[in-house]
Amino acid sequence: MPFDNIVADALIMGLFGVVILILLWPGETQGAKVLRRWGVGDPSQSDVAEAVRYLRRRRFWYPWLFLGLPVLADAAGVRGDSTAFFLATLLVGALIAEVLAQRPPKSARREAGLDRRAVSGLIPVWGLVTYATIVAAATAWLVVHRWWALLGIAAAVSAVTWLIILLAVRRPSTGDSAADGALRVRSARVAAGLGLAATVTLAIPEVTNLGSWILVVAGFAGWYNLAHRSRAEAA
Repeated sequence: MPFDNIVADALIMGLFGVVILILLWPGETQGAKVLRRWGVGDPSQSDVAEAVRYLRRRRFWYPWLFLGLPVLADAAGVRGDSTAFFLATLLVGALIAEVLAQRPPKSARREAGLDRRAVSGLIPVWGLVTYATIVAAATAWLVVHRWWALLGIAAAVSAVTWLIILLAVRRPSTGDSAADGALRVRSARVAAGLGLAATVTLAIPEVTNLGSWILVVAGFAGWYNLAHRSRAEAA
């Protein structure tokens, strides 16, 4: 692809990222909504402020990633559609946010429980099984078709996904234990869902038959269910 076309595509994606940032820049209402959605029935003002920081820490990076990822991908010889770049942006943004969150806040209220955290405490068994099953199916699809380059990219996506999950497990506690746990669970489950969708998108360059359709639908259904707290969990 000519360099001027690459720059034009990057600028368009960057503008798209700025629009998303403006539309989705969180305030107190959205912070409280996120906490309630993930199990905090009556969040305090400090909990809401922490949720707002949590969301802003992720969304701040979207315009720059939308601008830079297409250029980097083209320079590396990686081809992908807009869906792949969109999912990659969300996943890399989550990784950057989790890395930055590893530094304990100077004035945080350390009230989280003393129980040792584990991945199984953030992602339920059904979620882990769903993730493993769909990723294994996508990997098998890549191997059968001998798409080795895409297999390497899918492996990198899985590595980023699990790095985010593990960082969410070990993230220093901030604020009330319920709010801290809710945001931690959200990080792990959204990352697992994004990882599923991104892997399927990479594994199926073209949806051409029943098998590829089933894999795509399963991947995006898994993403939706992992990234949303069901009514049964809320009960």
